[in-house]
Amino acid sequence: MKDELKDFVQMHRSAFDDKEVPAQVWENIDQSLFKKSFQIRPIQYWQAAAVVFFALSSFLLVRNVLPLAKPGEAKEFADTEAFYTQQIQEKVALIHSVNTNDLSAFGQDLQQLEAMYAVLKEELEKRPSEKVKDALILNLMVRTNLLNKQLQELDSAQESTDREEAPINS
Repeated sequence: MKDELKDFVQMHRSAFDDKEVPAQVWENIDQSLFKKSFQIRPIQYWQAAAVVFFALSSFLLVRNVLPLAKPGEAKEFADTEAFYTQQIQEKVALIHSVNTNDLSAFGQDLQQLEAMYAVLKEELEKRPSEKVKDALILNLMVRTNLLNKQLQELDSAQESTDREEAPINS
C-alpha cells in the first residue's frame, strides 16, 4: 500500500509542485496556534493559587496535628513506662514495709515528681513529641533513683541498728 502511494506521488509530482497554499491561510493557522498555546486567563492564576494553598495547608495540618510516631515507638514507650512504673511500685511497697516512720521530705519529693509526671502525660496526649517522651522517661528514672537512695539509707540505718543490738563477746 505504501509503495503504491509513493509511486503515485512520484508520478504526479509535477502536479503537486505548482500548487501552493495562500499565505493568509498560513498566517491564520500560525496566529491561532500562538493564541492557544500562550494565552493564560486570570481564572487560571486563581485556580493554581488555590491548589498551592490547599496543598500547603494540608501539609502543615498533617505535620502539626497528627502524630508522626511510628507504631513501634508507641509500643516501645509503653513497655518502658510499664517497666519503670513496676519498679517504682515495688520500691515504694518495700520502703513502706521496712519503715513506718514519717518520711515527709522523701514523700514530698516523690509527690512533686508524680505531679510533674501527670502534667507531662497530659502534654503527651495533646502534643506528642520526642522531647515530652524523654521528659517522662527521665521523670521515671529520677523517681527510681530517689527510691533507691531511700532504700540505701534504710539499709544503712538497719545495719547500724543491728550492730548496736548485737551482743559483744568478751
